[in-house]
This record gives sequence, structure tokens and C-alpha cells, in this order.
Amino acid sequence: MGPAAGMEPTDRPRHWRGVLHCQLYYLLLGTCSGLTVTVPSATVHGVRGQALYLPVTYSFQTPASDVQIIWLFQRPQTTPKYLLGSVNRSVVPDLEYRHKFAMVPPNASLRIQPLHFSDEGTYIVKVNVNMQGNGTVSAHQKILVTVDDPVTKPIVHTHPSSGAVENVGNLTLTCAVAAGTRVTYQWLKDEKPVQASTTHSFSLDHGTLHIAPVTKADIGEFRCLARNSIGERRSEALAPVIYYGPYGLTVNSDRGLRVGEVFTVDLGEAVRFDCSADSNPPNIYLWIQRDDNSTQVIEHGPHLEVASEHLGRSTDYTCCAYNNVTGRRGEARFTVIITSLGLEKVTSKGKSSLAIITGISVFLIVAMSGLFLWSKCRPHKTICQKHTRRPESEYGKAQTFSGHEDALTDFGIYEFVAFPEPSTAPRTPSRPICGSEWGPRQEVYGTIYEVIQHVPGRQQQGHSEKLGT
Repeated sequence: MGPAAGMEPTDRPRHWRGVLHCQLYYLLLGTCSGLTVTVPSATVHGVRGQALYLPVTYSFQTPASDVQIIWLFQRPQTTPKYLLGSVNRSVVPDLEYRHKFAMVPPNASLRIQPLHFSDEGTYIVKVNVNMQGNGTVSAHQKILVTVDDPVTKPIVHTHPSSGAVENVGNLTLTCAVAAGTRVTYQWLKDEKPVQASTTHSFSLDHGTLHIAPVTKADIGEFRCLARNSIGERRSEALAPVIYYGPYGLTVNSDRGLRVGEVFTVDLGEAVRFDCSADSNPPNIYLWIQRDDNSTQVIEHGPHLEVASEHLGRSTDYTCCAYNNVTGRRGEARFTVIITSLGLEKVTSKGKSSLAIITGISVFLIVAMSGLFLWSKCRPHKTICQKHTRRPESEYGKAQTFSGHEDALTDFGIYEFVAFPEPSTAPRTPSRPICGSEWGPRQEVYGTIYEVIQHVPGRQQQGHSEKLGT
């Protein structure tokens, strides 16, 4: 006979396979029949009020004439009770449980409907196989069934509900569910499990979390995870109130240059200072001005506005922050220095512009002077160069150009001539004098006349004699 029917299509639990030894050997052949009984797992969890299906399969290798299936139930410290059985396809139930348990042979699976807490215990299935007159073999398996109520969504409560002061007060967080059996709890902070420490401890079932004392590090979102064998639920996030601070008191400004605790502000600027610190509840702020060994409260609140033209060259301030719950306070001191940086920038720009204008003017003057000197010097050089190369015989021809005898007043072309003392020495032209082209010093024995008028040859001789005297 082949194996009985297996699990129902809708029930696919994890299987645990066990092979049972034969209890009776085939005497003639001296071999085992190989009967096996398979159950899904050693423990099955059920929900109270719902149906529970226990799938069972069996198989053997030797042909059999009859197959008997028996289900027994046993509570701890009691003897097993008969529930129902079958031989081949005929079911023989216990009259006490005929409406609660069901089996459809040759399928050995058992259905329990509905499930109650009293149904929790160990279920035993036994299979007997008759090997066509050659003897009977049997095998059995056990399944532990638990019955629970599903957990409802947990709710977290804190004590005290008003919160606690860091390093002083304590907090207790309690997780509770409206329904559920055999519930265990786990605590999460910012989605990470909370571990036991010197300041964190738990109750036996972890349903209560004690924090003593609280610190700023305990700020965050706490959740409770409630679970049992048939499911789990998460609570809403809860952020307990923890009072702390002030921490990190700082002063900032929208104007000026800050170096350490000194603010440098331009004269005429309106400056706003902001004081802030990490604290719960928010701090109470006040501003103190120190001037000439005296102090005075000048403002309340986190902001201070100062008109720099009303301040001295240097003024000291203090921002005080006070937490009225923790009783702690903090101070931040700073100095405001007033400068004329804005005016200096304008003056510097004016000086730079004046320097540029002066430079351009000097350049134009130098350029115009150079052009003037060049225009004066260049024609003289040309004339001197031409006359230096001219022979002495052309002097007479040049004098015929003008009819005037006064060489100092006549306008025309002039040559530079030097006469030595001896009357018999020939006349030689001197080096041209133009601009800075002065020749080396020479010793002459006669008077040097720089200008000679170009006149006719007849008058040149008389004129030369007159000049020689």
C-alpha cells in the first residue's frame, strides 16, 4: 500500500523529517519494512479561537494489507488520551471529541477547530501497518502545540510625565498591551536596541525601563516592541522630557570683523548681536555693558542692537543665559572696538587717484619738454653738419647773399670761423657747436667769431680786416 495523503494545499509549514526504527522485523526475510512518519516541526504555535492544522505523512516500502492511524493527546504529568483513529478509510472518533477533531484517511493529518487554551499540550500520532499476514510494524511522532492570544499595539507611559532634570532626576518607561499571552518586550531608542548599563536597567520581562539618572544623551525617540510566539507589535515613538543646559553659549554678529572675543566695527554702523545656547527649556537672556569700572543691564532677550556712533573707542559686553529649571547659567564676554576703517578707505582711494593724476601730468610735461628740445636742436645740427663740410672758397659766395655789414643783426646763414694769431696762417673752420656737442678744449691765438654773414666777395675782405683790428 502506498503512502497516505500529505498536507493540505493551504498549509505549508516547515517540515521536520524523522525516520523511526522498525518495531517488528519481517521474520522470514529478517529485514525492516522501512516505515517512516513525517511531521512539520516538533512545536506548532496556534492562535486561540482559530483552527489549527497538523500535517502528517507516512510511507513504507513493503506492500501492506491494513493501515491504522491513531491520535493521542497528553498534558504534562498526565497519561495520553485517545482522540480518534482509523483503519484504512474508516474513522473511529472518541465520542467526547468527535466535533473538535477531524481526520480524512488515508491522510494522517489532524485538524483542531476551534483552538482553546485547554488544547495546549503534546499530540501523538501513531501509524500501524499490517504487512499482508507477515506481521505488523508501527511508528509514531510527537508534536507540541501552544495556544496564545495575539498581542495588541503596546502603549508606553513615562514617570514622571513632566520630565526630569539631567544628572539629577530619574525616568521610568513602562510598556503595556491590552491583550496577548506570554508577551516579551524590547526597548528601542532611535530604532536601535537599548542595552543595559550603569544608568539603564530592565524588569524581568523587560516591560519596564529605568533610567537613573537621566542625561542629555537620553534625548531621543523610544519605542516598545511587544512580541509572543505568534506575532509582534510596535508602539508609537515617545520622546521623554529631559531638562538640560545651557551648553555652548555663543555670541554672533551680522556686521564687523570678529577675532576671538573682539568685534571690530566701523564708525557709523548699526550692529546687531545674537546670543544663543543649547538648552531645554529655552534660556532667559540679558545683556550687561561694562564701562569705566561700572556695569549695567542694558537689554533683555537674545538680541542686542548697538549704534556704534554712541559708543566709546572700546566697550565690553557680557551675554548671560539662565535656565530656570536646571538652575544653571552661562556667560559670554566680548569687546566691541570702533574704527574709522570706512573713512580711511575713502581717503586711501582719494590719495591713489591724486597720485595717478600727478603722474600723468608729470609725464605730459616731460614729454612736451623733450619734444621742444628736440625741435630746437635738430635744425642746428643739420646746418652745422652741412657747413663743416663746405670749403673755405665758398665763404665769399655766401657773403653775397646779404647786403648788410652788421653781422650781429643780419638774418641769414652763418658759419663759425676761428682765426689764429699769425697773420699768415690760413683760416680753418672750427668744430660746430650745437646742443651738447662741445669739442675738446683747443688753444687759439686769435679771437673766435662764431657768426660770419654770407656777403659778396668784395666786401668780405674789408669786413675781415675790420674784424681783425
